[in-house]
Parts: sequence; structure tokens; C-alpha cells
Amino acid sequence: MHGTIPAPVPGRSPSGSSLPLVLRLALRELRGGLKGFGIFLACIALGVAAIAGVSSLSRSLTDGIGREGRRILGGDMAFSLLQREANEAERAYLTSKGEVSSIASMRAMALAGEKGSALVELKAVDAGYPRVGTLETDPPFSPADLLAERNGAYGAAADLALLARLDLKVGDRVTVGNATVELRATLVSEPDKIASGIGFGPRLLVSQEAVRATDLIQPGSLVRWTYRVILPQDLSTEEGLGQIEAEAARVLPEAGWNIRTRLNADPRFARNIERFTQFLTLVGLTALLVGGVGVANAVRGFVDRKRASIATLKSLGAPGGQVVLLYLTQVMMIAALGIAIGLGVGAALPFIVTGLFGHLLPIPIQPTLAWTELGVALLYGVLTALVFALAPLGRAHDVPVSGLFRDQVDPERRWPRKRYLAALALSVAALVSLAVLAAYDRRIALMFVGAAAASFVLLRLVATGIMALARRMPRPRSTAPRLALANIHRPGALTPSLVLSLGLGITLLVTLALIDSNLTKQLQQTLPERAPSFFFLDIPNAQADAFEGFLKEQSADAQIERVPMMRGRLVSLRGLPVSQIKAQEDVSWVLDGDRGITYAKAPPDGSRIVQGEWWPEDYRGKPLVSFDQRVAEGLGLKIGDEIVVNVLGRNITATIANLRHVEWRSMGINFVMVFSPNAFAGAPHTHLATVTYPNGSDAAADAKILRSAAQSFPMVTSVRVKDALEAVNDVVSQLVMAIRGASAIALIASLLVLAGALAAGHRARLYDAVVLKTLGATRARLLSAYALEYGLLGLATAVFGLLAGTLASYLIITRVMNLTFALDLSGAVLASGLAVFVAVGLGLTGTWRILSQKPAQYLRNL
Repeated sequence: MHGTIPAPVPGRSPSGSSLPLVLRLALRELRGGLKGFGIFLACIALGVAAIAGVSSLSRSLTDGIGREGRRILGGDMAFSLLQREANEAERAYLTSKGEVSSIASMRAMALAGEKGSALVELKAVDAGYPRVGTLETDPPFSPADLLAERNGAYGAAADLALLARLDLKVGDRVTVGNATVELRATLVSEPDKIASGIGFGPRLLVSQEAVRATDLIQPGSLVRWTYRVILPQDLSTEEGLGQIEAEAARVLPEAGWNIRTRLNADPRFARNIERFTQFLTLVGLTALLVGGVGVANAVRGFVDRKRASIATLKSLGAPGGQVVLLYLTQVMMIAALGIAIGLGVGAALPFIVTGLFGHLLPIPIQPTLAWTELGVALLYGVLTALVFALAPLGRAHDVPVSGLFRDQVDPERRWPRKRYLAALALSVAALVSLAVLAAYDRRIALMFVGAAAASFVLLRLVATGIMALARRMPRPRSTAPRLALANIHRPGALTPSLVLSLGLGITLLVTLALIDSNLTKQLQQTLPERAPSFFFLDIPNAQADAFEGFLKEQSADAQIERVPMMRGRLVSLRGLPVSQIKAQEDVSWVLDGDRGITYAKAPPDGSRIVQGEWWPEDYRGKPLVSFDQRVAEGLGLKIGDEIVVNVLGRNITATIANLRHVEWRSMGINFVMVFSPNAFAGAPHTHLATVTYPNGSDAAADAKILRSAAQSFPMVTSVRVKDALEAVNDVVSQLVMAIRGASAIALIASLLVLAGALAAGHRARLYDAVVLKTLGATRARLLSAYALEYGLLGLATAVFGLLAGTLASYLIITRVMNLTFALDLSGAVLASGLAVFVAVGLGLTGTWRILSQKPAQYLRNL
């Protein structure tokens, strides 16, 4: 039959090309509507919309930051120094390039008498602030009037959170260090808020005269000076910015400043957007892959409905390849409609977000049509539709006409031809390549691809195992269990599609539930029990012993730990500038900006030497450094390598003497880099202290020690760990909510796929119901048989989902998030049970409709 030449068709091109004929027949068949393709369209549109929307919104955010970079940065360029102001030569260099302004930022304690004290993020600005953008306060003030000294107090604008925390109002006064500050307004908007970063305390905006009056700026104090430069127009081009950045590093190599331009106003924020975008894109891709199962189910059902047409075409001499191409064309045309819907929704998302929430967002957003990102989403949609449609369509090529008619009751199991398998392999390879190449972190993308492939393979094996087990089990005497068991393994059973659809959904639910519970437990329960109660920063070197005595007096039963502390910025590793170091993603933060460093005669508590040896207590040789093992491996460092760190404007070269394993989760005092004591001989520095109560502390005791410390040592910054953890937890909770919202898309896709799998088996179920009802089966007996079938499949699949989801969450928590995994299956079991209940409910709902059909009209066609 394959060699038969089909009869000429009117309108066919003389060249013999089958493409016009295929298109004509495809369009003609589509006139009947899209019945049976609702879930197909929804799955494709949902996944593409998720990917297109997330990537378009990300591009709008990054474009907004790029276009508003000058306002965010406060100028065209920013030069940041830690623990010191720019010297005369550095200031002269900056002034030679353009108009210079400066801000100083540091943490400090605001004391409000008997109302207590609070940690604040102090931001001290010069007279011309802001040079770019507008400062908004309530009530409105000009910056000069707002911050001026009047009646013995310096003016300030405070975050509303500070007023709420200390029960203050506009017009009240607080003490910061040795200065009195009057809260004249609340902060509404700062043009450079993003560049200032997110702190643990509320913002307090003051003048630089005020911060000098506090006497908090001492040698070694953790104060950051940032110099913003507004360049002439001819130097503010992209090329000019790059030239000045390179020149500054060349002319003043030991300045140790961190340089940013308006083109990368906040690189950390931009990277965080990229990371979160990748996560949400993977969630969207999960929805698309889960939806792909729905595509396969819909195509399988489509082929089932077209059996008569396929048989007719083949009996008239149509080659198998032409039949497959005809229906593949139809499927891809329908997929194109779903992709178009998804692209439209995704492209509109940035404009919708800007219109509804733009005024609430603390970051600039520039809604735009991100054509590149939309093109990637288009490719995802096309490849997914192709991957999941080829296999069910390819089977129709070689099945004989008689087999097509008989396939309803005795489906033939065979692989598609090699050409379709090759096309399928190429499509899968293209989809995997796209997922990896388009990812920000390709390691995570590869892990995702591996997990997705393993899930599909394992679920197929689970389905095969369930069918084999059902086939070998003894036959029950009761009709309903016997029928349920037979339905699980009979030819054309729903088992493979139901197990795949439900298994993916339950695995995803369990994974999300366990990640959620672990994050909550780590941040709200585990850490506070193990962590110190307080961190005390910026303890002046001259007052370190006195402050330690004060802590012992206030907390006689507490464990007190104190170490020297400085800030340093890595300049080079193994002779290479840090800009040329290709660090692993999870440790690249070490190269970004300044890090806390210390020196010690003995290894710090909470760490152990894993390679090399510690230096002698009286060591006087070349400076040595101890490195965190995981960070060193991520940076490609080993014992004997040299590093250069800039501290207080001086480059110091040290050799790695040993590597340590650090238990960071203890929240004790520890550092990535610990130097030999002789490395910083004579350098000004402060101290860091912790107070740990053996049985914890209460709020009243905490408030008392904070107030006493602020009154007796106004230079010292006190951080209550519980407050810091609450601040972190607030941020993480918002991220978890965003993750839950995004993951809901994948869960909706799972639900759609499950419904699609049940709908795909409608024809077979209808045939069974008609025959059984004709033989005398009652509706109740059939419903009980189907309920038992769906329940058994759901239970078996739930067990797999629990195991697979637990493994996936374990790997994410331990390998990606670097946290300790705690097994808590309460939420996961509840989610699994709910999924099984929904599956059974959907199955019985569809079955009820089938059982309501009259047998006569179907018996005539058998």
C-alpha cells in the first residue's frame, strides 16, 4: 500500500509537492472547530505566558534600572571607599573629571530616652543633595531646611518604621552618638534608595555635619564614603565611562575603591533580578513541560477521534508520511494559536504591572516589548508542542488500515519509524539546549533538565510496574474490584497517562511544600535557638576591654566572644585581577565589594582546619591567611596561592596557609578570611562582640541591655539577632510568597493535564460503559469500580510523588540553598492526599457523564 500513488487531487500543484495539499486539507478539517483542544491550548498558552511574562518583566526592570541609572547612582559614576574618606590626591582626581558630591553611610544606634533605642541605617549627605532626582518628605522640605542645625539639634528625615518602633512623632528628638537629632519629616522617596542597599534598620537621613558631630567616625569605623561624579557630556558616553574606570584603577591602584557607573548602577540588584528570573523561568518551563503531557494526551485523543479519517486516507492510497504531516500541521497550527495567546499575555504583563503597581514599586520599571525574550518563549512553545506531538502522531504512519479500526479495542504497541524518532530526538535536544543556553546559571539549568528527564522516565517505569503488578494479582471475587484491577492493566488503559500527569503534579506539590517548611523552620525556629542574642559592632579599639567588662557585668551568665574586625576588598588572586576570575556562582559574592576580615593567633571557634596548618602564636614572617574551604574551591584557590586584599587604601599580599571548614549556620563570629596577626600590625580597627545566653533571653532583658549599651557606649552599634532575623525573614517570606504564586502556574498546568488525561480516555471509557451497561451493570457498580481504579492509581502515584518530591527538595535545600534539610511530611502528605482526592473527583465527574449516555446510538456503530 505504501507504494500506491494517490489519485490526483484538484488544485494540487503540478510539481507534485504535497505541502499545498496538506495545508488545504488541514485548514479544511479545522473548519470543524477546536473541539478536544481546549486543554491543549490552555497548557501551551499557560506555559508560554509564564515564560514570556517573567522574562518581559525582568527586561523591563533591568531596562528601567539602566535608563534610570544616573538617578539611582546619584551621578554618572560612583567611587566607594570603606572605613576612610578619599585623600587629597583621590579627591583631586575625581574633581578633575566633573562635579563631585559625597554621602556617608553607616549603622548607628538612635536613643530615644526611656522609649528605648533602635538600630538605624545612617545616611549623611552633603549640602547639594540630591544632585540628580528629587527627595520627597512628609511634610515637604527643601534638603537645606530639612537638615540644617537649629536650636541645638540637627535636622533629619526618618523612615516611618523608626517612628513606629520607638513610638515617636515628627518633631521629637533622638540622640545618635554625641549628637542630638530632630526628626523633622518622614521619608517618602529617595532617588538613590536602591544604590544605598537594604539594611537591617530604618533609614535616618542627616547632614554630614551631623554625622561628624556624633563622633561615630573614628579610625576603623565601618563607614562607607561614596563619591558621585557628574561628568561633562563628552565624557558621559559608554566609552568615556569605561576609559575613566580603567584610568582610575591605573592612576590610583591602591585606592581600593569600588567603582560603578550609571550603566551598572546596582549590579547586585541586577544579578538578583536575573537569578530570580531564572527561577521563575524554570517554573514556567515546568508548567510548559507538564503542559506538554497535556499536549501528548490531546494529540493522542485527536488521533483517536480521527481514526476513520486516517483509515479512509490510507485506504485511498495516501502515504503514511503524508497522513502524519497532515495532522502534525493541524496540531502545530493549533499550537501556534496557543503560543500567540501566551505571547500576548506575557508581552502585556509589564504594562499591566506598571499600570496597577508602578507607583508602589521602589524600583524603576520601564515597560517594553522585549522581542528577544518573546522570541525565546516562542521557541519554547514550538519545541514543546513538537516534542510531545511527534510520538503519538508518528505511530499512525505504519499501522495498517485494519489496525486503525481495531486499535480501539486492541491498541498495537510499536515504536514510530526512525525518521520520527530522529525528529523527536532533535526536538528534545533543541529544547534542552535552549533551556541551558538561555539560563543565567547553567548548572541549575542542567540540574533541572536532568530532574525533568528522570521524572518522565521514572513515572513511565512506575506505570509499567503498576500494570505488571495488577496483571499478576489474583482476581477478586467482587465485580467492582475485579473490574478496577482489569482496567489498570488492560490494553488502552489510562494508567500511563494518569500516572504521568498525577505524578508530576504530586511531585511538584511535595517539593514546594518541603522547601517552604524547611525555609520557615530554618529562619524561624532553628537559627534563633543556636544563634547569639546580640552582635555589637564598631567597638572602638581603645574601649574594647571596657566594653567587654560592661557586657560581663550586664550578662554574668552569658558567653561573650570578641574579635578584631576590619573590612577588606580582594584585589587579585594568584596574580590575576578579580575582574578576570571566573568564580563559581555560589561564591562569586566574595569578589563583590568589601568583606569582613580579622586576624587571630588560633583557629576561630566554629571552624576546623581541613588542609594545611595554622601559624604559630608568635609568627613574624610574611603575612598568611586562612580561607574558607568551600569559598577557596569555588575561587580555584589552594594552599600556597597568593592573594592581595586592600585594607584602608593599602594593598596587602598574603599566602594561603590553610583551609577551614566553617559552620556558618551557628551564626557565631567567623570570617571567610582570617589573617596572621602581623598582617595588620598598627592598622586602626574596631572590634566585634557577641553575647550568647545559655537558655536564651527575653524581650525585657534585651531592651535593658540595648538601652544601657547605647547610653554608656554611644559609639557601639547593637544588633539584636532576633530583629535581624525578622528582617531577613520578612524578605524571605515575600520571596516564598512570590515562589508560591509562580508555582501555582505549574500546579494549574498539572490540574489541566490531569483533566486532559481523563478526557483523552473518554472514548475508551464510553465504549466500556456501553458494553457493561448492556450486559446489566448498574451505574453504582460502575462508579465504584472506577472510583477504586482511580484511587489505587492515585495512591500508588502519591507514594512515588512523596519519594521523588522529598529527594528533589533535599537536593534543592542542601545543594542549591546550602541549608540543613529537615524532613517534615505533614504538609506534603496533606498536599498529596488533596491531589489524589482531586484526581478521583475529576475521574468520577467525567465517568458520570459517560454513564448518562444511552447505549443504543453507540451500539449501532460497533
